[in-house]
Amino acid sequence: MHETTPITLSAPLVLLTGAAGWLGGRVTAALTTGLPDAGLLARGSFRIRALVPMGEDVSRLLEQGLEIVTGDIREMQSVRAFVAGAEGAILIHMAGIIHPKNVAEFEAINTQGTINLVTAAQKAGVRRAVIMSSNSPVGFNPHSDHRFTEESPYKPYAGYGRSKMLMEKALRAEMAAGSPMEIVIVRAPWFYGPNQPPRQTLFFKMIKDGKFPIVGSGRNRRSIGYTDNLAQGILLAAVHERAAGDIFWLADETPYTMNEIVEVVSMVLHEDFGMTVKPNTFHLPGIVGDVATIADATLQYAGIYHQKIHVLSELNKTIACDITKARKVLGYAPKIALREGMRRSVDWCLKNGQAF
Repeated sequence: MHETTPITLSAPLVLLTGAAGWLGGRVTAALTTGLPDAGLLARGSFRIRALVPMGEDVSRLLEQGLEIVTGDIREMQSVRAFVAGAEGAILIHMAGIIHPKNVAEFEAINTQGTINLVTAAQKAGVRRAVIMSSNSPVGFNPHSDHRFTEESPYKPYAGYGRSKMLMEKALRAEMAAGSPMEIVIVRAPWFYGPNQPPRQTLFFKMIKDGKFPIVGSGRNRRSIGYTDNLAQGILLAAVHERAAGDIFWLADETPYTMNEIVEVVSMVLHEDFGMTVKPNTFHLPGIVGDVATIADATLQYAGIYHQKIHVLSELNKTIACDITKARKVLGYAPKIALREGMRRSVDWCLKNGQAF
């Protein structure tokens, strides 16, 4: 599939979980209005139905013409209502929990919730399910030049990584058993882009104030994905004939060092938005990240999740993937790189009351 070819979805219905989320919002936009500058314009006459947790703001989804089912993927009654009459449909499952109140939620939502959804979707006659996974089931790269591929062994990091590994293993068992529904797993790393949550805005604020912690040398590399790039990959996985029964890494073209990420955000804030950016002098020895890793593991073992310790534990690690397979098989072509993606992210923040 050539990168400029519009993606055509030939299904009567598209089922979405996580549609109101950070990435899900961009996938929804791609399906309803298109994202032309991301090389993404989905065509086809299909309905879109979203499963949304109770209490979530659905006003934008209703404006976009989506059918809304309110429910919880942990409850089979909700899931069955969501997939009712969905024969021949495509399911894109992006819902999950990254920063829970307690560790038990990881497996309840990410693992069992996905199994509930896949089981019900198979029975309802859904044609294909694209399931969002993460870098976390394979853990950290052994050194900064290493890249994970789809064949990299599982070595999950903490509760989130374990929950996504168990999810992937359950899905792969379904594939191996000859599931009547086509299943595609896509793995995305840390992502960035418009509609971001406050934790990402805090990241910008820390860089602006010169207080973002560089742990170790800062030469460790991170694959990150601009949300519109990831949306392109997800929709290609939803429609491409050769995607069925396979796994794909999706990210920006190349991994970036932590130093590079901080430097680019600083340049965007100063050069593109005229902000005063203090020099980043907050350097911590690499051992701080290692101590945080031990603390995080100890707390999670006790059933406690502490977001800041968890995030700190990753800051000196390389988490980098190779997107060659998605390029070759799906025609995935991430168009937006770090500087432009960060510029759009900051612009969105300033226009949507997320000042920093």
